[in-house]
Amino acid sequence: MRSSVSVSPASRLDTLPPFPTDGSVLTLAPEIVRWAESVLIQPNGPRAGKPFQFTPRQLRFLAWWYAVDEDGNWLFQHGVRRLPKGSGKSPFAAVLCLCEFCGPVRVRDIDHKRRIVVGKPVDMPWVQIVATAESQTTNTMRMVRAFAAKNSPITVAYQLDVGKVKYYKPPEGTLEVITSSYTAVEGAEASFVVADETEWWTPARNGHELSSTLLDNLAKSGARMLETSNAWRPDDESVAEATWDAWVLQEEGLVVPEAGRILYDAVIARPDLNWQDREAVREEMRRIYADAFWVDVDKGIMPRIYSPKADLAESKRKYGNLPTADDEAWILPEQWAAIRNPGREVKPGEAITLFFDGSKSRDATALIGCCMSDGHVFTLGVWEPIRHQRKHTGDPEKKWTVPVEDVDRVVREAAERYEVVGFFADVKEFESFVYIEWPELFDKLLVWAVPGGKTPHKLAWDMRVGTVVRDFTKAAELVHDEIIKRMFTHDDDPRLYRHVVAMRRRPNRWGMSVGKEQHDSPKKIDAGVAMIGARHVRNVVLASPEWQKRVRRMNNKAAFFS
Repeated sequence: MRSSVSVSPASRLDTLPPFPTDGSVLTLAPEIVRWAESVLIQPNGPRAGKPFQFTPRQLRFLAWWYAVDEDGNWLFQHGVRRLPKGSGKSPFAAVLCLCEFCGPVRVRDIDHKRRIVVGKPVDMPWVQIVATAESQTTNTMRMVRAFAAKNSPITVAYQLDVGKVKYYKPPEGTLEVITSSYTAVEGAEASFVVADETEWWTPARNGHELSSTLLDNLAKSGARMLETSNAWRPDDESVAEATWDAWVLQEEGLVVPEAGRILYDAVIARPDLNWQDREAVREEMRRIYADAFWVDVDKGIMPRIYSPKADLAESKRKYGNLPTADDEAWILPEQWAAIRNPGREVKPGEAITLFFDGSKSRDATALIGCCMSDGHVFTLGVWEPIRHQRKHTGDPEKKWTVPVEDVDRVVREAAERYEVVGFFADVKEFESFVYIEWPELFDKLLVWAVPGGKTPHKLAWDMRVGTVVRDFTKAAELVHDEIIKRMFTHDDDPRLYRHVVAMRRRPNRWGMSVGKEQHDSPKKIDAGVAMIGARHVRNVVLASPEWQKRVRRMNNKAAFFS
């Protein structure tokens, strides 16, 4: 049984899909590109003084960003360009601001027969470059001024009134920098917003309130926002991280259509990259900066990464576009991604172990399997609210409850499909199933969750009991080491990925266990806990006399026929 969910979006090294060339997707981009390249002059770099030209990746982003459905509605309501340092995010954002200020960026007509979209300018453009601090907007506004300097072609053609932080265009057009509080921008009916450097939009700077206010403003007119960012620091709880989480959920199919779609553009370093291998890093940097022809990897990026003054974690963040790890992270995203094997098929009748971590509401519920033959971990089911939000945006999950009938169905299907030789289940919230209904489904178990004592039981492994906490803690330590040493693989289910990387180290009297980042955190870890549990049950089975007898019988049979 394979999960119906595809491999994790978080494992993609390039999040921007190719744009179809067969006309199946309508886009306004060609007209906008022609307009921009006819009125803008490149102000700096190798092409300084020549007509501006978009790079191939920028063209691909524009094609999707200005893509529309058959009725002329945007396919994407929110965009993100998360690229490594020096990739040209600010110049591109500046060009897009000028396109939205003066160019043909709204749909006037569609020629369906020829698959051509015809554009028109915004009647009263109000373009905002927004950040939580003035320094964050410096690069983008500087490039706006460079492209649209006094007496430049675009300034003359559109009679722009040039200022340091604000431009005017007759009769009622404004392009401006905003670094005010979220209360100051509430109600502004902008036609386009660039949210600059959102990795620094943190709760301490009211970044989420500012982002929410901007999106509310844009919703009134159907206008859109583009975020620019580098990778974030997880401890900061930034808007950039929240948007990434939302995009991952979107790609998993866990966001309702009414939420609108996010276009996400990121190029990310390989999770298994050995940063001590300079040639491997050089090759990876060339891939990451392939679209940025102005970047000299050998003379610019490599010396910076390997400077004695450089911090490796910061180099990974800035140049590898990888979020740096939370200090309490149980396992790094790249370490988990390095052992993915989504092509591993778990066949019917295969000997497996199961672990179940259940909840009735708020928390998630998960059923995870582990193959006896090679330890491969796979996801049978994860049940969680359709949409997750960070704690500072409220809690929409209070009324959500786990679909108990569906959980029961998946457990029964697993019992029929596989040879389940070990199954431990946490007791809380699912007692009637764990104690009464499910045990009768599993008659080939080689080990019991509680094999002796006053209350032996096939499945019930109550994680509130001290001895169970002890055993789980030891299992968590062992599985952590096995991941580091790449001793097993997993199916790369996106839900399991999210739960595993959300786990934090939590010491107790028996060692280092796992827990949520905070008690009330909306980031779920239940599938990660079940993954550790499934690996633990496998180890219990491997050590059992019954399994060892089985192995000896199989070895004797193989020797007889050899």
